Amino acid sequence: MDKIFAIDWQSMFVPTESILEILIRGTIMYLAMYLLLRIFRRQSGSVGIADLLVIVVIADAAQNGMAGDSKSITEALILITTIVLWDFFFDWLGFKSVLVGRILEPKPLLMIEDGKILKRNLEKEFMTEDELMSQLRQQGLENADSVKKCYLESNGHFSVILQPNKQNGN
Repeated sequence: MDKIFAIDWQSMFVPTESILEILIRGTIMYLAMYLLLRIFRRQSGSVGIADLLVIVVIADAAQNGMAGDSKSITEALILITTIVLWDFFFDWLGFKSVLVGRILEPKPLLMIEDGKILKRNLEKEFMTEDELMSQLRQQGLENADSVKKCYLESNGHFSVILQPNKQNGN
């Protein structure tokens, strides 16, 4: 019973690796990842699903190089570089090939047409009308009547095209 509530204070606060080694590993891994992402990632207004996946996988791979445990920084950097290069390759391939681009980036999904909410497309995205209306309100619109077309873009953002007679307050 005493073992269950026993706390090993030493293992909680006393480092098992050299503090200098931890600082060096962390610095090298951070700078290497920063440079790789700076070189191979383009800047856009949002983070897409592929970008998020790359970041999560890189974080897991980087942990090996930062934590020690007989994993070398070189192995972690090779793994991270491999992940970043694959991501770059898929971006390049999607840019060069229309077919691959269609597979990697879904087409925009029409959510509203001529003021009518397309419930079938809402269901495809597991989205409620309230969630869609929230998106319209964030763009300064009170209702769907003034919307000619509203698309859910591949990056998760909404594009709204207003009815011609509603654009200038006419």
